[in-house]
Parts: sequence; structure tokens; C-alpha cells
Amino acid sequence: MWDYSEKVREHFFNPRNVGALEDANGIGEVGSIQCGDALRLMIKVDPATETILDARFQTFGCGSAIASSSALTEIIKGMTLDEALKVSNQDIADYLDGLPPEKMHCSVMGREALQAAVANYRGEDWREDHEEGALVCKCFAVDAKLIEETIRANGLTSVEQVTHYTKAGGGCTACHEGIEEILVKVAKETCTAPTADKKPTPPAIPPAPTLTSFQRMRKIEETIASIRPMLQRDHGDIEIVEIDGKNIYVNLKGACAGCMMEAATLNGIQTRLVEALGEFVRLLPASQLKRAA
Repeated sequence: MWDYSEKVREHFFNPRNVGALEDANGIGEVGSIQCGDALRLMIKVDPATETILDARFQTFGCGSAIASSSALTEIIKGMTLDEALKVSNQDIADYLDGLPPEKMHCSVMGREALQAAVANYRGEDWREDHEEGALVCKCFAVDAKLIEETIRANGLTSVEQVTHYTKAGGGCTACHEGIEEILVKVAKETCTAPTADKKPTPPAIPPAPTLTSFQRMRKIEETIASIRPMLQRDHGDIEIVEIDGKNIYVNLKGACAGCMMEAATLNGIQTRLVEALGEFVRLLPASQLKRAA
């Protein structure tokens, strides 16, 4: 479904610096296995110069998460802590010759783990930076501060971009309104801020020709049909239950029903639908349609 660079493949099949670092004096842990991605970054720092002498990682997640963690350790070894803290998620993606938009959250997770490890070495509570009670996405435990920082750092302008970079909104979609409010807030502040050193805005979804209701329904059906063989190879399937404006309700069947990667599967299919239709739509499990009724 996604096009990975050769460097991503290399760091996935042959990850660098993987495993425990016994004499680590800085450890950062982010994500959770329940949410599908978790990273433990360990660094060994020279107290005299605050130089990172070694770095290793342990990751639970997809190929992009492993590759991003591997790349991060290669980037920061030999840097001072202050230099390492300037490493952005985009630096990690660039080191890998790019990541698919849907996988940029893996590079953001790496940056978070680095901040947490440095804070741990310095005896600081990194979690204090994440505002108490500001949780926006309950499905993936993403707070407002991370969303806002990621929007600013990467020039994000839409909910789907925020989902790609943080996973927020990739589950039940109940937090989309909250994400939109943060986008509006940052956009207003950006309009009044100095223009120097602004990050380029990622390209928006290209406008598609206006479709009739019938053409739109056929486009949705064709897109789902093109994805179905991939699910069937894994003994799963998908069926459309209802199309209600921007909301498309589906049933995942077979091995896909109740799978721990169900949210990620829906998010990937939703991205394909957005690209095909040229508009933002939400792909939701049919159980939510029953609750709404």
C-alpha cells in the first residue's frame, strides 16, 4: 500500500543499534504497545562534555517505526545533547530518503523519545511538558501539546495530515473537531507572526473534478474494490454498509474483524479514499452507525 525508499527497507531489514544498552544514563520511553507503536531509546552520555557516546533502541511497531528508530540512533551518536535536541522529525525522515505521509508519525515518535531520554539524563520530568488534562485523541493517547508542536514544526494544514504525523484522529475520529480547533488556533497565530524561517506548507490534496452523487458512490465502490484483494490475501475482507455525506460506514470481516491493527487498516483505506475522491472523508466501523441511529 505504501512506497518505501531503499534506505527505509535497509534500516528495517538490518537495523542499527538495536537492543539494550546496559550502561545507559538516559532513557526515553514513548508510545504504547496497545496503540500499536512503542519506542524505548537509550543513550550513554559523557558527563564532562554532554556528548552522546552510544545510542540504542527497542521498538514495537511497523517497519517505518523500526527504520526511524534505527536512523535516529545513527544521527545522534557523537552529538552533544543540545545538538541532538535540534534534530527534527523531518531530519529523521530525510535521513531515510523520505517516509510515506501515512508513516510520518514514526519519525515524530523518534523525536519524542529523544526529548524524553535527554530529560531523563538531566533529571527533568519530560511529561511535565505535556499539559495535564489536555488529551485530545483517546484512541492513541495524543495530547494537544504534541499536536500543536507537530503542526508548527511541519506546517500542517489539515486533519488528515495531523493523523499522518501523530496518529491522532486515526481511530474513532471523535477528536477531529478538537484537532480542527488546534489547526485554526495555530493558523491564526501564524498569520500574526513574523514570516521569517517559516516551514513550507505541505501540498494540499489536489482538487478533483466535481462528481455527481452517483459518480462519487461508484468511485468509493471502485476504491474499496481495489483494496479488497489485499485484505483477502490475509483472510480478511471489507464491505460498505452506508454512505452518509463525509462518513462512510464499513464492516471489516474475517481476520480483519477485531484485529489489533483494525484502526490502522481503516486509516490506510481512508487515505486511499481521500486521494481518490479529492475530498476529506471519514471511514468508520458500521457499529458507529448503529449507535448514531
